[in-house]
Amino acid sequence: MTFTRRPLALLAILLPLAGCGGSEPGADPQQPSAVPTPIAQAQAGRKERAAAAEAEASAAQPAAASGEHHPALLDPSLATEQAPDSYTVRLETTQGEVLIDVDRSWSPNGADRFYNLVKIGFYEEVPFFRVIAGFMAQVGINGDPAVNAAWRPARIQDDPVIRSNTRGMVTFAKSSAPDSRTVQIFFSFKDNSNLDAMGFSPFGEVRSMKPIDKLYSGYGECQPRGQGPNQGSAQMQGMSYFKGEFPNLDYIVSASIVEG
Repeated sequence: MTFTRRPLALLAILLPLAGCGGSEPGADPQQPSAVPTPIAQAQAGRKERAAAAEAEASAAQPAAASGEHHPALLDPSLATEQAPDSYTVRLETTQGEVLIDVDRSWSPNGADRFYNLVKIGFYEEVPFFRVIAGFMAQVGINGDPAVNAAWRPARIQDDPVIRSNTRGMVTFAKSSAPDSRTVQIFFSFKDNSNLDAMGFSPFGEVRSMKPIDKLYSGYGECQPRGQGPNQGSAQMQGMSYFKGEFPNLDYIVSASIVEG
């Protein structure tokens, strides 16, 4: 890889719609070809806007399971509690238990958002929809399209990058736009410190990466550049899309706060 191409490859991480047809967190920086052309970006933008409109229309209609929701799942304004200075989250995944130690001083807005999302059950039965070996594992599209529509515009302000994106760190995904973090998070498989200067602010650290290392990565990058899920389709169709088209995905089965 030449010096002149590498900055373009890294820029792909930040470009909206790069990699997944969505805003998070971008393409593998090892792949220069991941930088989309302006035409491709425009086409992807139209698809995302259409997907958002359809999902929002779906959210406006009564959901069959709406009575089972925590109220904040459909109203993010109800999930704004400040997190403790430190807390631990237990994820029960299809590959085993994952403990995440969160330090609010590293990324206050990120730590608060994660705390609230766990408390309201956002991460119950959500797939690791983008797992790229040697890079990161990404999760955070809910199985209910109405929930996705409600949280899509619920952005939080950026935090300074206090801790580096080294192996085992947990970070909210974002686009190149300021204050674009919402609900998707990723786990770094390796030293991704190149993301630090791009504003990716880790909020927690995994105690053991063994379960994360075992996550299914066979689908690779998201569509259209890979064989993995398309974010627009996933946002609109939810669990039926994941289960029907991508049966090998691993999941967060449940998430709970065990300390703090």
